[in-house]
Amino acid sequence: MKSSRLLSFLLLLQTRGRMTAAELADELEVSVRTVYRDAEALAAAGVPLYGDAGHSGGYQLLAGYRTRLTGLNSGEAEALFLTGMPGPAAQLGLGRALSAAQLKLRAALPPELREQADRMRLRFHLDAPGWYAEHEDTPYLAQVADAVWRGRVIEVRYRRWKEPREVDRRLAPYGLVLKAGRWYLVAAPAQAEPRTYRVDQILSVTETEDRAEPPHGFDLAAHWHRTQTDFHARLYPEQALVRLSPRAATRLTGAQARALAATAEPDPDLPGWTRALLPIESHAQAQEQFLSLGPDAEVLSPPSLRAAIRTALHTMTTRYA
Repeated sequence: MKSSRLLSFLLLLQTRGRMTAAELADELEVSVRTVYRDAEALAAAGVPLYGDAGHSGGYQLLAGYRTRLTGLNSGEAEALFLTGMPGPAAQLGLGRALSAAQLKLRAALPPELREQADRMRLRFHLDAPGWYAEHEDTPYLAQVADAVWRGRVIEVRYRRWKEPREVDRRLAPYGLVLKAGRWYLVAAPAQAEPRTYRVDQILSVTETEDRAEPPHGFDLAAHWHRTQTDFHARLYPEQALVRLSPRAATRLTGAQARALAATAEPDPDLPGWTRALLPIESHAQAQEQFLSLGPDAEVLSPPSLRAAIRTALHTMTTRYA
């Protein structure tokens, strides 16, 4: 365990440059005191490692030093081949590069690791989009990706859901995200906070010579996580108390399934049924959803939603009388 941690310590400095003890401790999931001991062990083994004290200090390797201790274990080799997603790589114009990189990696592995990596590649396949996801054309994805990589401001014609449908935007691109088979661009309009744009809704792109640099400390993964959290908070602004049969309970998914697991209680009036406080997008959406559950669900509150469902049922019975 310690030898593996020391190698990780060394490779972190080799790939990232100067790092503080706190940063190393966070990456290695150890205490700062352990980082100090590991640094002493590496120095005693002859590794040209030095540290600077102070607020802006940290550990660093001597300029030009490179370690050759980059051998993979079986789990690491399998994981690398499992992460190769040819579809997204091809969309970004990197399909041939990915194939070449995997070929070189495979050739460099010892026979036993090569066999395990091949078995992983043959028995596992990653297909991110859902079953009912339709193919979406992204003719400007490669051009947008190039602007992201080179840090260039772009001018785009963009189609949005509200009027006016087509708008012109000047964007500083910060990163691309692939979510459930759909590409999103995280970019900042002029003098504004970063926003999210669907790449398949971009109608034209013109790259400019102006530089586009993310703000200091910007982290794409952290930004995306906050975006997702805010989206779900806005998606379900209301709640409904619902009585559910066992069959209806199994038909809930996503946030509602999680809410059911967290708030479900046995219904005092119907044995085997449960009561739960479920998040809903709106009364109109909830009315449609709970009506689709038929006799297996009953909305108990809010009263306005219950009244709306009662009115809809009365209209249906009158129509079918």
